[in-house]
Amino acid sequence: MRLHDCHNFHDFRRLAKRRLPGPIFNYIDGAADDEVTYRRNTAAFETCDLLPSVLRGVQTVDLSVSVMGQRLALPFYCSPTALQRLFHHDGERAVAAAAGKFGTMFGVSSLGTVSLEEARAISSGPQVYQFYFHRDRGLNREMMARAKEAGVEVMMLTVDSITGGNRERDKRTGFAIPFRLNAAGIAQFAVKPGWAINHFRHEKFKLPQLDSHVDMGSGTVSISRYFTEMLDPSMNWDDVAEMVAHWNGRFCLKGVMTVEDAKRAVDIGCTGIVLSNHGGRQLDGSRSAFDQLAEIVDAVGDRIDVMMDGGVQRGTHVLKALSLGAKAVGLGRYYLFALAAAGQPGVERALELMRSEIERSMRLMGCAEIGDLSRSNLRFR
Repeated sequence: MRLHDCHNFHDFRRLAKRRLPGPIFNYIDGAADDEVTYRRNTAAFETCDLLPSVLRGVQTVDLSVSVMGQRLALPFYCSPTALQRLFHHDGERAVAAAAGKFGTMFGVSSLGTVSLEEARAISSGPQVYQFYFHRDRGLNREMMARAKEAGVEVMMLTVDSITGGNRERDKRTGFAIPFRLNAAGIAQFAVKPGWAINHFRHEKFKLPQLDSHVDMGSGTVSISRYFTEMLDPSMNWDDVAEMVAHWNGRFCLKGVMTVEDAKRAVDIGCTGIVLSNHGGRQLDGSRSAFDQLAEIVDAVGDRIDVMMDGGVQRGTHVLKALSLGAKAVGLGRYYLFALAAAGQPGVERALELMRSEIERSMRLMGCAEIGDLSRSNLRFR
């Protein structure tokens, strides 16, 4: 299988599986515990059907949206994810360039493998910086100051990861950063020598956002210890309210899942929220973001921009979320598998396929712009 043979999420996933060593593929593909929430995220979209309107004379389709003061050419964006240069040597560089080409938003993680300054220079399009709340309040302020200096428009605080999820696929192979593979994990690397040759031909793997705090060599702390030792599980609403005020700009909470928490986000001055269960990687048994979307939009959608992610594999999934009131939809594994499969050309093909699916579906729905979508387009089973 080659890139031109990839026509959907499943094709990208298959190609990524062929190219990545098992432990790394399973790091992307896996989730917490029994992975019930991971499966439910996609299945939730199948609980409702689209109702098209015919004879609407749709000649052109406008897919642009406004989210947190940013104008996006597309109603979906590349969610910030960690460790991207582990999947392909270009990592965030490829994603930033692809997102910029398509005029949509992308995010750099505090566990990103390319600096937010470099990513900002690659694309002048909308960018968010995703970060975690640390015990070291000075580090939190330092991260915000650095993002401001780099010209980042939106800060995105992840609030559902005060500790790491129980990802049993990683435990079976001993996957960790830095690598601490067991015999099973080493064997899976051995059958994919191409990945290792390519990985070690390029610059050293590092975490530029945390370079003085997390050492990928023999030093400071591993990724697992980062979550258990550096992040602050006592984080509360007062702490976040202080950060929102300190940033004094557009601020988004990622990982909100209840009406009550959405209202609190409004009260402390947040600009946006992302309904998310972290792709099923944190609390297994958690409800899907799509299932929570309607009631949260009803409660706060007129006061804050509501987005969602989790399980999005098709353009029709995006249309269903938009019809329920989401301002935009985040993609995660969808573009990560494409990145792993073919770098920037892979991400570009994935974004183009998603754009084409949505545009085609909009025409079939009889909708000329995103604002034409509404709940009248849906019927729940």
